[in-house]
Amino acid sequence: MHKHIQLNKQPNTKYQHFILTDDKVIRVALREKLEKECSEDRHSKIVEELGITHGVARVDIAVVNGVIHGYELKSDKDTLNRLPGQIKIYNSVLDKVTLVVGKHHLHEAIKIIPEWWGITIAKIVDSSGVALYNIRDAEQNPSQDNIAIASLLWREEALNILEELHQAIGVRSKNRRIIYQRLADVLPDQMLKTKVREYLRARINWRSDLQCTLNGD
Repeated sequence: MHKHIQLNKQPNTKYQHFILTDDKVIRVALREKLEKECSEDRHSKIVEELGITHGVARVDIAVVNGVIHGYELKSDKDTLNRLPGQIKIYNSVLDKVTLVVGKHHLHEAIKIIPEWWGITIAKIVDSSGVALYNIRDAEQNPSQDNIAIASLLWREEALNILEELHQAIGVRSKNRRIIYQRLADVLPDQMLKTKVREYLRARINWRSDLQCTLNGD
């Protein structure tokens, strides 16, 4: 049974009556919010369209630091048709997930997502953008798949970790699935997650990432 959620009533404006949120305006507002939140954390990285299971699914925005927190956007102009499949994939990998949803889909989305997912509602507040109202905080994922977590790495990254551990013998020429399996076998759960986060934060040639730093460093 899902937890009861108290929706804070926000004052209506004329824009809320006829302007629907879309992916672009929500993404801009969320990026601005996340950039502010991680501006004092040199170890945080914001990544747009983080590929999971090698592109089978892409979470809209992810913040990588001590956890990997994914944010999935569902605007008023979107549908929820893909959400059940996305839930299954995200649940296998991400430490935390927040659904950022337009008012139109809010009540239906609450019925679909797990109780540990966070929920943020996006509402038009003026002609220039949206406001984000957090109505449920994301909790820690109770069940993840270590092979799926390992597959966030590029093949060369995973193999490099195995080399460091002197565990690469017999898999250097194998396909990535076997390499990920070996990595999941030799590393304890928490150490695997830590290594994956370290490599994701260290990547410098992602096209859509933003390294959060202080003083331009």
